[in-house]
Amino acid sequence: MPFVNTKEILEDANQRGYGVAAFNINDLEFFMAIFEAGVEERSPIIIETSEGALKYAGLGNPLRGARFFYELVRNYAESVDIPISLHLDHGKKFEYIMAAIKSGYTSVMIDASHLPFEQNVEETKKIVDIAHAVGVSVEAELGRLMGVEDNVSVSEKDAILVNPDEAEEFVARTKVDFLAPAIGTSHGAFKFKGEAKLDFERLKKVKEKTGIPLVLHGASSVPQELVELANNYGAEIEGTKGVPFEVLKEAVKYGINKVNTDTDLRMAFMAYLRKTLSEKKTEFDPRKYFKEPMDAVKEVVKERMRVLGSSGKA
Repeated sequence: MPFVNTKEILEDANQRGYGVAAFNINDLEFFMAIFEAGVEERSPIIIETSEGALKYAGLGNPLRGARFFYELVRNYAESVDIPISLHLDHGKKFEYIMAAIKSGYTSVMIDASHLPFEQNVEETKKIVDIAHAVGVSVEAELGRLMGVEDNVSVSEKDAILVNPDEAEEFVARTKVDFLAPAIGTSHGAFKFKGEAKLDFERLKKVKEKTGIPLVLHGASSVPQELVELANNYGAEIEGTKGVPFEVLKEAVKYGINKVNTDTDLRMAFMAYLRKTLSEKKTEFDPRKYFKEPMDAVKEVVKERMRVLGSSGKA
């Protein structure tokens, strides 16, 4: 199947009630693991790159980096019959967003969630107008990604999390294609001190008022067996806490269709890379060092596809 627009993937997920994981990559090894998993699971794939990934792959030049990822993903996509798209995650700088659009990305995120509501609307609409003119879909965000604990007051929650009425107005005014509403997650491997507490009632209201595909950021589960393996081979990672699978399933049930995943892939790769480096002390072919880490990433990806319900949907 040809390289497709992210909107096409997410509209199907929205209509049929399942979630699609969007996986962040920085290099070829992560991409190949995700690609193989998607083909084997018969799942749609959304590949994401951050602004940092564009800078890294382009040796400081975001346009060169964006073109690298576009050619990589498009070439692989055109060799198989599952839908694959390419998305810019958390675009904050105009230069990077334009680099992705010019290079052929099928969707971009404009993240102006740190700005007051009216400025967020203004900045988002500006990118929507540009992107839609060339057939690129757009994601935006409302609220702040901060893990919410049990002892947080209602007023504190309201100051952090998405306002459903504002979400309805935001979508109507900006014409954004999919929205990331803040409902209690946060980025990284240290999301919560206690149990994950997502505001599903708030999520349900946002879905009812907007009707468009919704996105969950900060959704890595941070498997403790991977943390333990990494620590056994020299890492020092303590106090990690992610979003359990049962919580992710509930999020999909109430309207989430795109689930961003990055930390879990990094954790799997680095845990097994540490293990391989420790066990194969005479090896000097980097491809052989990467084999086991790539297999570990692949298994994490396949498990996520099954949990979200995208396996068998392509």
